[in-house]
Amino acid sequence: MRSLAVGLLVLAAVVYLLTLDAGGFWGYVNAGAEASMVGAIADWFAVTALFKHPLGLPIPHTALVPKRKDEFGKSLESFVQENFLQEGVIRDRLAVASVSARAGEWLSDPANAARVVAEASSLLTVGLEKLRDSDVEALVAEVLIPRLKEEPIAPIAGNLLAEILTDDAHHGLVDLALEEGYHWLVHNQETFTAVLGERAPWWAPDRLNELVTERVHLEAVRWVADIRADPQHRARQAFDSLLRQLADDLLSRPETQERAERLKVRLLEHPQLLASGMAVFDAFKKALRDALADDQGPLRERARDELVAFGGRLRTDAALRARLDGTAADAAVFVVRRYGGELTAVITHTVERWDGREAARRIELQVGRDLQFIRINGTIVGGLVGVLIHAITGVM
Repeated sequence: MRSLAVGLLVLAAVVYLLTLDAGGFWGYVNAGAEASMVGAIADWFAVTALFKHPLGLPIPHTALVPKRKDEFGKSLESFVQENFLQEGVIRDRLAVASVSARAGEWLSDPANAARVVAEASSLLTVGLEKLRDSDVEALVAEVLIPRLKEEPIAPIAGNLLAEILTDDAHHGLVDLALEEGYHWLVHNQETFTAVLGERAPWWAPDRLNELVTERVHLEAVRWVADIRADPQHRARQAFDSLLRQLADDLLSRPETQERAERLKVRLLEHPQLLASGMAVFDAFKKALRDALADDQGPLRERARDELVAFGGRLRTDAALRARLDGTAADAAVFVVRRYGGELTAVITHTVERWDGREAARRIELQVGRDLQFIRINGTIVGGLVGVLIHAITGVM
C-alpha cells in the first residue's frame, strides 16, 4: 500500500511536468496534478510524523508514537477502564449475554454434559496425582493440628452436644448401641459371667457364684431389652439428663472445660492420630481416583445425570436463571472493583517496556495499511480540489 501511494505521487509529478505551462484542457490536468502532489506530500508528512521524523529531520511534533508511547499506554488504560470496566457496562453485557440460559441449553445435551464430566474428571485425576501425601501430612501437622490446639474445644463441643440433644439426633446412635449391646449379651454369656466371676469373693462357693452371675446376666439381658423396646424408658431419660449436664458443664464449668482441653491435646498429640488420618486420606484418594477413571462408573454417570437435570432446570426455571445471572454479575463486578486497576495496568506496563522504535514499528504494521489509504485519498481528493479551484479561477 505504501508503494501504491508513492506510485500515485510519482504519477502526479510526471503528469505535472508533462503538462507544465499548458492551457485549455491540459491546464486543468496540470492544476489537478499539482494539487495531487500537495495533498500526497501533506498526508505523507502527517502519516510519517506519527511514527518517525520525516526525512530524518527533528521537526517539532513528529515521531509521536516513539516519544509519547507511555502517555498513549496510560490513555488507553484509562479508556478501557472508563468504558469497559464499569459496573453498568458489565451488568448490561451479562444481561444481554443470558449466560445461564445458554448454559442450560448447552448442558441439556447429554453429550455436552458427558464432555464436562470427562474434562472435570481428567483435571481432578491430575490434581490427585500431583497432591503428594507428604505435603498433606505437613499441612496437617504444621498448620491444622497447632491451630486446633489453640482453638478451645469445650464451647464447640458443648454447643454441638446441646444442639444434638435439642433435635434428638442422638437417639439413632443410642438405639444402635442398645441393639448391638443386646445381641452381644445374648451371644456372649460365658464372657459376661467370666468377667463378673473375677469380682466374686474368694470365700464364696463356686456354685453360688455361678448362680449369681447367671442371674445377673439374665437381668442384664432383660433390662437392655426393656430399654431397647421403650423409647420413654427411665434409663434413656437418665442418659439424656447426663448428656445435658455434660453439655452445660462444657459451656460453663471450668473444671470440665479444662479436662476437655487436656483430652483434646492428648488426642492431637497422639502419634497414631496423624498416621491413621493419612491412611484414611490415602484410601479416599485412591477410591476417588478409581471412580473418576471409570467412564461408566456410578460416580461419573451420576454427575452426567445431575448436569443434564440442572441444564433442564435452567431452561425452565426463570427465577433460577435470574438468581444465577445476578450472582455472575455480582462476581464480575466484585472482580473488576477489586482487580480492575491491576488488569488495566497491564496495558501501561506492557507499553512502557516496549522500545520506542519497536512500538512504532508494531503499531505501523497493524494500522499502516489504513494509513496508506489516507495518503491515496489525499492524492485523489487533492487533485479533484485542484481542478475545482482552477475551474473557479478560470470563471472569475
